[in-house]
Amino acid sequence: MKRILPILISFLFLLAGCSGTETDRSYEQITQEKAKEMMDTQDVIVLDVREQDEYDSGHIPGAVLLPVGTIDEDTAGKVIPEKDSTVLVYCRSGNRSKAASDTLVKLGYTKVYEFGGINTWPYDIEQ
Repeated sequence: MKRILPILISFLFLLAGCSGTETDRSYEQITQEKAKEMMDTQDVIVLDVREQDEYDSGHIPGAVLLPVGTIDEDTAGKVIPEKDSTVLVYCRSGNRSKAASDTLVKLGYTKVYEFGGINTWPYDIEQ
């Protein structure tokens, strides 16, 4: 028993050191004010994850449409070719943008910022 205990403890430390690598990555939730500041001062991709008809009815200027249900390695790669691009994600109310941001992070994107929904966006919208 005395020989098994140090082996078990070593094994547990080994497992603890290996866990968490995939789940440590996450997107950052930011305010709409911070998102607007980033849009005005940085090179960013503004990603609208609503459906086509919602996008057509009004979207943030310069936003690119990528509906949340279509996001995969191929579709994301066409819109966001570089995995280290700064991506600002929004939808109508903030639910789909959270899911889309999570998917993007799982696909390997490293600078994903979610800022809620266009229904509370206080700045310009284009149609």
